[in-house]
Amino acid sequence: MKFLKLAGNNLERYPKETSQILRAGGIVLYPTDTLYALGVDAFSDVALKKLFAIKNRDAGKPVSALFADIEMAERYADIDERALTLAKAFLPGPLTLILKKKPGIETGVGRGFDTIGVRIPNHPFCLALVKEFGKPITATSANKSGEEIKSSVEEILEQLGAAAKSLDLVIDAGVLAENKPSTVVDISIPKPRILREGAIPTDQIQKVLSNL
Repeated sequence: MKFLKLAGNNLERYPKETSQILRAGGIVLYPTDTLYALGVDAFSDVALKKLFAIKNRDAGKPVSALFADIEMAERYADIDERALTLAKAFLPGPLTLILKKKPGIETGVGRGFDTIGVRIPNHPFCLALVKEFGKPITATSANKSGEEIKSSVEEILEQLGAAAKSLDLVIDAGVLAENKPSTVVDISIPKPRILREGAIPTDQIQKVLSNL
């Protein structure tokens, strides 16, 4: 396991190094604009299996992915007017959109599901990383399934216990100030539904949707 301390002067170098680990099928603990997350190649079955093992998570549960921008998301998911409107209002930011996936997306986070969770965070390292990697990475929170979400690398590694040894790289940005997850909105159905209220309040989402 390798540790890297994230600071403003290393944003250019770290995405390249992190991408190399992801391309090799590795798993990375990294900061987002809300929580620390666990990242692997979002469409690698092998890498996703490692992720589920570390989190002790049911493989039948969906995992959202981190995208660099809406253009990248359009390669994998159907972006309708509602999604574009929410994206314009809140992205990059702490919002996850559940969208219908494009035909032929049948590996990794797309295996067994008709939808994909799209996350575009307001975090320079995350955006630089996904651009360097060239495709989405997983954006699931870095905690054991069903357990409390932690805001520092030290607490996360302690919670993961022996499973933490499976991490290939840890990007340490210190203690994150915001510990609420992203708000999740399902746009794959005729009437959008908020599946989880997080950093963006429900009333703000509903206000934007009511103008459509």
